Amino acid sequence: MRISRKWLNQYLDISDLSLDELARRITDAGFEVEGTERLGQGTNLVIGKVLTCEPHPDSDHLHVTTVDTGDEPLTIVCGAPNVAAGQKVIVAQPGAKLPGGEIKAGKIRGVESNGMICALFELGVDKHLLRQDQIDGIEILPEEAPVGCEDPLGYLGYQDEILDIGLTPNRSDCLAAFNMAAEIGAILNRSVQLPDFKGAADEGKETAAVCRTETPGCPLFLEKVIESVKIGPSPRWMQELLRASGVHSINNVVDISNIVMLETGQPMHFYDIDAIPDHEITVRDGFSEAYTALDGVTYQLEPEDLVITNQGKPIGIAGIMGGEDSKILDTTRGLIIECALFDHVRIRNTARRLNLNTEASQRYQKGIEPLAAQKAMDRAVQLLKEYADAKDIEATVTAGVQSWQPRIISCTLEEINHRLGTDFKKEEVLDVLTRLQFAPETEGSRITVTIPSWRTDMEGIADVSEEVIRLLGYDRLPSTLPEMPMTEGKLDPMQRFTRMTRTMFSELGFQEALTYTLVSTEKKNDGVMSDGESIELASALSEQRRWIRTSILPSLLEAAAYNRSRKAKDIAVFEISDVESRDNRSRHLAFVIEGKLQDSEWTHTSLPADFYTAKGIVESWLARQGIDSARIRFEKSTDGGLFHPARTAKIRIGRDIIGILGEIHPSRGKERTVMAEINMTAVLGLKKSKVRFKPVSKYPSVDRDIALVLKRSVPAGHLIETVLRQGRLDKETVIRDVQVFDVYEGDRVAADEKSLALRIVFQSDKKTLTEEEISSVMTKVLADLEKKHDARLRG
Repeated sequence: MRISRKWLNQYLDISDLSLDELARRITDAGFEVEGTERLGQGTNLVIGKVLTCEPHPDSDHLHVTTVDTGDEPLTIVCGAPNVAAGQKVIVAQPGAKLPGGEIKAGKIRGVESNGMICALFELGVDKHLLRQDQIDGIEILPEEAPVGCEDPLGYLGYQDEILDIGLTPNRSDCLAAFNMAAEIGAILNRSVQLPDFKGAADEGKETAAVCRTETPGCPLFLEKVIESVKIGPSPRWMQELLRASGVHSINNVVDISNIVMLETGQPMHFYDIDAIPDHEITVRDGFSEAYTALDGVTYQLEPEDLVITNQGKPIGIAGIMGGEDSKILDTTRGLIIECALFDHVRIRNTARRLNLNTEASQRYQKGIEPLAAQKAMDRAVQLLKEYADAKDIEATVTAGVQSWQPRIISCTLEEINHRLGTDFKKEEVLDVLTRLQFAPETEGSRITVTIPSWRTDMEGIADVSEEVIRLLGYDRLPSTLPEMPMTEGKLDPMQRFTRMTRTMFSELGFQEALTYTLVSTEKKNDGVMSDGESIELASALSEQRRWIRTSILPSLLEAAAYNRSRKAKDIAVFEISDVESRDNRSRHLAFVIEGKLQDSEWTHTSLPADFYTAKGIVESWLARQGIDSARIRFEKSTDGGLFHPARTAKIRIGRDIIGILGEIHPSRGKERTVMAEINMTAVLGLKKSKVRFKPVSKYPSVDRDIALVLKRSVPAGHLIETVLRQGRLDKETVIRDVQVFDVYEGDRVAADEKSLALRIVFQSDKKTLTEEEISSVMTKVLADLEKKHDARLRG
């Protein structure tokens, strides 16, 4: 939002404030002043008259001039192509300081020169505000310009200061100069006098004009016919204010439409009355055709675009730009005024698609005051009557309804102070609300405010509280030291667990992967070990990043596939990441292996990346956390998603399922990929034994192999668990390990049975075990196996 000091001075007195002080006060109240500038700059300037102008004797483009500045004439060498005798010009005298440097007397190609005849851009005026002839040469002043005037910039209206104020998205109301002036008046606690134009458009004779809105994208449309206006130059104050806002002055009628938009924030459009002879305007959508707008460019309309029409034909792109065939010309004798409210989303979509961001479209996109249309119509009629001799004004025609009702918010002083952490007095709060034109009323301790129409950002008590602290000053907040509890500089349990996991997998030869937390719908549906309903982003950047993942494996499999497609035969990757659902947040570990996990050509040994290798990795990982293998159970799972229906197991510790392990489903790929995902948060919450150092026994170990016949449905893990439970002798556990080394199913056993061979390792830390002691333990083991699992020694 650009607004000038001169503009603000029309509404409130700020003459005692420097530009820096004014900018600081506005910034402190929540509107950051992003920059300040002066329209024109220069010292020791004067208006002069060129008395003589002769070619330079030693140059084909320089001129030697004599300039009257009110005192003695100055000889000045000038290189401008448009300099001529008899002109009134701006002269920078010796010692003048301009944006480009200091002007000094000297000689130019042997001819004395005592100053410079200036172009406006040499005085700091933005070239975007100038015509091409003003850029190409020096500024030629009007004949009535007073020679000797020491303030030529002020004479031309360039002696002004500009504030470039950054508005937060919720304060689009301050795009209107009237609202910004009222806001600054409230900030400075100074009275504001705005022009009185209410009801100026109420007058008008009976009209035959017709306006309609045939789309929900235009809830309100106002039309007014003025049969007679006079086209001419704008008043000087209007030209200066438009220039300060970066808008070129065209003529009085067009300038009035622009100045009203800048004052009220409401875009409006003036049509040449002869371009719409039947005075019928309708807002429609559903067009699909080419249309040439006011800028001379042809645009392709789409059905969702809002279009201003006459007799079914487009005459303007609603809220963005009018048409070439209805613009105001020097021959225009009358006007049809359009002022409407449009749906900001549809205006934004059209402007973005057409790449047509006009001043009007930007205001519609950011939101407009509900009553701005009527205010703009009143102000436009007032200015047209005063500066364009508007006559034969017809009554305003309305389509749609104005449904705005003032919002009323009620709260107590205690609620405001409690929310802000302050101790403001009631008189202070009421003063702020009065300055903001909230019309506060009190009843006991309760304060009730009525929000003005332009403050569409005010919705509840929190907004009222923010206004109070914003104007009274954030420096009024009491200073309190933050609580900083003493903490020990060490890792928390999850950090230690994560670090241990990362170290272990790196030692085993795994590569750590980092994949995206946001995933596609397909990956979300493929997730395993999910803790609840997935969270969908309200405004996803793409379909590939629509959901917050609840599982790591789908993303990790994609990373493995990426490496496989680049000729990587042996893959071992893992990832540790937080996953989140609507109900829970936890940390997961996932890994994927293919080919061989370890391979040594020298020793001719290798470790295949199969189910049992992955199972051993999980057991070793849990053992480092103090979870003995006896507590871990791998139960067959028939997961029908990512995992193989017959080669998948859920990992259970006690009653808790902590993860899933298995091969990939055959439909997902030809490679025998083995993968797992485990809930680390669940593992961390389990009871664990302390991991203690235990010296290696100095006594020999003894192996015993047994072959058992049992039902096929009995898992080998259950047998191992039973064997380990019976492995005590004289209060010492002497069975140190149990391994399955053979499974047989065939002709020599029943169809529903299998033969399972176990190798049992005996060892004591106290002595060498005798044959009798080992046999006694084996007897108990065999008896327990038969009792619990109906397992018998194979004959």
